[in-house]
Amino acid sequence: MNRVPALLTPTLALTLALFSIAGAAPRTLDQIRAAGTLKLGTEGAFPPFNFYQQKTLTGFEVDLGNALGQALGLKVQWVVQPFDGLLVALNQGRFDAVLASHAVTPERQKAVTFLKPHYCSAVNIVAKKGGPLTRRALAGKTVGTQIGTAQIPILQAIPGIKDVRTFPNDQTVLTALQAGRVDAWSSNGPVVAYMLKQTGQAGRIVIGEAISNERNAGAVARGNAALQGALNTAMARLQTDGTYARLSQKWFGQDIRCP
Repeated sequence: MNRVPALLTPTLALTLALFSIAGAAPRTLDQIRAAGTLKLGTEGAFPPFNFYQQKTLTGFEVDLGNALGQALGLKVQWVVQPFDGLLVALNQGRFDAVLASHAVTPERQKAVTFLKPHYCSAVNIVAKKGGPLTRRALAGKTVGTQIGTAQIPILQAIPGIKDVRTFPNDQTVLTALQAGRVDAWSSNGPVVAYMLKQTGQAGRIVIGEAISNERNAGAVARGNAALQGALNTAMARLQTDGTYARLSQKWFGQDIRCP
């Protein structure tokens, strides 16, 4: 478990880390087209957006990323690594873009160049049945969330919370909640609903009050405007030709694009 200092949010720390990197050389759009391959980074542990089924990487964002590559006439190569290091690796040129449910925040906008948001969602408090499900009920409680998320400073700003503990991914937070090591969990509402359904915990664990609403977007290395433009154009095409709606219905039973 990692404790995040109150005066240094993960996103601010990330910004400082990114600007300290020297010699990073992300590929240009021309270089990507010449290679014929678009490298996309993701976490691979955030169902139903990006996760593994046995040894196969799948999920809404994986399907969407593959469709983006097809729209650009490029093969897609996925690079999977922990969420908290994705934006650093992006600016180091380890992949060309990231598609991993990053909430757009002012701190992150200083570090990378975001695409237009590809979905919007609420962030909810989650607890065992009978547990704390509102901001007020979190007083004196310990809340778990994933390391590196934009939810950490939001949780830290809620009066009376005893502790905010971070975990490698949502699966480990769910395990901690079940074991009583945390009193509540904070995460993306669609992710929680999917996980509870898949694990048979719906009803035993309950989704409560929303603490924020997020606009989630892919990103390219800071200043890579040509690639940003090409990916935004391809995303707009997918949203008008029915591809986006089909994928959203497949994974969520509804259209989750931003209004």
